[in-house]
Parts: sequence; C-alpha cells; structure tokens
Amino acid sequence: MTYRTELLTDERDFAALGADWAGLYRRCATATPFQSHPWLHSWWLSYGRPGALRLLVVREGPALVAAAPLMRVWRPVPALVPLGGSISDYGDVLVDDGHGEAAVAALTRALAAAARTALVDLREVRPGGAAERVWARWSGPRHRVADSPCLELPAVPMADLIARLPSARTQQRARAKLRRLAALGVKSHVVLPGEAEAAVGRLLALHRLQWEGRKVTGEHLRPRFREHLVRAVGPMVCSGDAVVTEFRIDDEVVAVDLTLLSAGLAGGYLYGAHPVLRERKADVAAMLLDSSAAHAPAPGRGTLSLLRGDEPYKHHWRPRRVVNQRLLLARRRTAPLLAVAAGDVAARRWGKELLRRREERAGGGST
Repeated sequence: MTYRTELLTDERDFAALGADWAGLYRRCATATPFQSHPWLHSWWLSYGRPGALRLLVVREGPALVAAAPLMRVWRPVPALVPLGGSISDYGDVLVDDGHGEAAVAALTRALAAAARTALVDLREVRPGGAAERVWARWSGPRHRVADSPCLELPAVPMADLIARLPSARTQQRARAKLRRLAALGVKSHVVLPGEAEAAVGRLLALHRLQWEGRKVTGEHLRPRFREHLVRAVGPMVCSGDAVVTEFRIDDEVVAVDLTLLSAGLAGGYLYGAHPVLRERKADVAAMLLDSSAAHAPAPGRGTLSLLRGDEPYKHHWRPRRVVNQRLLLARRRTAPLLAVAAGDVAARRWGKELLRRREERAGGGST
C-alpha cells in the first residue's frame, strides 16, 4: 500500500474532515469519545490558538487511515501536544484497525518529521491506546511516565455491578438506594438530539448550583467550556457517541447527566444535580451510575469508566485502577528537551507528594 501524509494547520481543513474522521474513528477500536471529531473540533474552536494547529493525517488513496490531532505549544518546552487539553480524560491518535502496522509506521514517520525542533508530548494515553504503537516504533529518544489514574468497571447492567459488591449487606444497601430514588418519584428521560443543547445548558446550570460555595473545577464554570460542551454534545448524541439523561421529579428537572460512548468504553463525564436531591436523602452517585450502566453494555464495549480521579466514593463499587500514560518522544537533536520535560514531571510529582504529606500532618495535628 502507498500512504500519503499531510500536515494540516488550517482549522477550515479540520472542519472539512468531519465525515472522513468519523469513519476512521469507527474503525479504531481503541478510540475514546475524546478522539471523536465533534469533541476535538469543538475544543479547538473554544481553546485553540491561531497558528498552533498541527493535524497529521495519513491516507491510502482517498481513505483516511490514521490521524494525530495535535497543537504546538512553547511552554515549558516547545512541544506537540494532543488536542483536547485538560478537559479531556484521554488523549490518543487514531489508526484504522484494517491497516495495521503499515499505517502506524507512516504516522510515526510523519510525526517525527512534523516534530522538527519540538518534543512530542502525548498526555493521558489509556493503556492499549493507538499511541502506544507509535511509541513502540519510535526510533529516537523516548520516555514514559505515569499520568492520571482512572477507575474502571465492567460494562454490565446495574444489577451485575451490585452483585460485584463484597457482601450481602453492601448489596442490600445499594438496592435500598435505588428503591429510595423510586420512592421519591425520580424518573429518567433520555433526551433526543434536538433537545441536547437545552439539556446541556440545564446540566451546567445545575452543576454550578450544586457546587455553589464549595471547591469546584473552575474551568467548568467558564463561558468557553459551556460553548464547547453545547457545540460538541449535539452531534455526538446524533452519532451515538453521547447520551444525555435528565432526571425529573413531578416534571421538574432535578439532575442532568452526560455519558460519553465509544466502541470500547462508556464514561460518565459530567453531571449537574439540584441540592434538593441530597436534602431528600437521594444517593446521586448511585442514580448516575445506574443511568450510565444502562447505556454501557454493547457488543465489544467492555468498560464503564469512572474517568479520571481517585475519589473515595468511586471505590465503593470496587473499580479497577488503571493509570494513563504520558509518552514523551524526541528526535536526536531535541533530546535535551526530553530531559527538561522529564525533570519537570518529576519536580511536579515531588511537589504534589510534599503537599500531600503536609496536608496529612496538618490533618493529624487537628484531631
């Protein structure tokens, strides 16, 4: 096969790739919803910087067989990094499963050529992701470090998740929480594509309300995040890559959940819940997991991901801890950048550990 590679830097070319990208996305079993075209293109429109787009595509004839959605950054070192940024739980490249290692080799060569004087810094790669195949073929200096932990459950119905709990007592408690929701009159409604934009708006309003006066991810409150999410979710609902569920009591929307879907996994991404649910002793976490689990089972889809974060409430369901990878790739002449980036990672990790120990000592001293 003869492969042709292109480096696209114009966002109009990115927009025009929608149909081809969707086909490649379907043919890449390891792709996550964060590699879908609606998500990435919308993210670029909200977060991209003029002149920074570096979109590598590989074609065999007219068919798109591999792609690396990247952008150029200059700090802390010149680097090519995945589109999607910190609001995306997984970063990766796409490779057509039907083209195998030849397409991986073509993408790797194109990536090395595009890097030039920059480091390639692939963040939040899920174990088994297509980027690991690029890593394996990379001929220059490289370095791998652990990135964020994700917690994963099997993609099975809620009844099976409850059956995995360690004791009859914990199983009974979980069932009682679901009965409590039913007794309160909580009913779920999967929104139609034409309803998605309004539903996401309600999600974000409820999200702001539920965290009022408490520590929250600040980015979720910014206009650019709202614009991105509203713009991305509608097309993803249409294509089956997202499900938006509203929860109502007496026709009043009291919660909204966004679950993202791909061939291999489902993941509860964001929700908003009115404080009245907690006031009425409703277990919001059980309600959301029940909703995501209802959409997770599908042929080939083995994972219900709780996405990034190691929060204690997630461990109640006995998930498997899976650590994303950060893959640093350099050319011979950019090897010094690799050393700087690896040192920066180590320093940040040491700083976080030092802060954690101080917080533990402060907490211990106050009891």
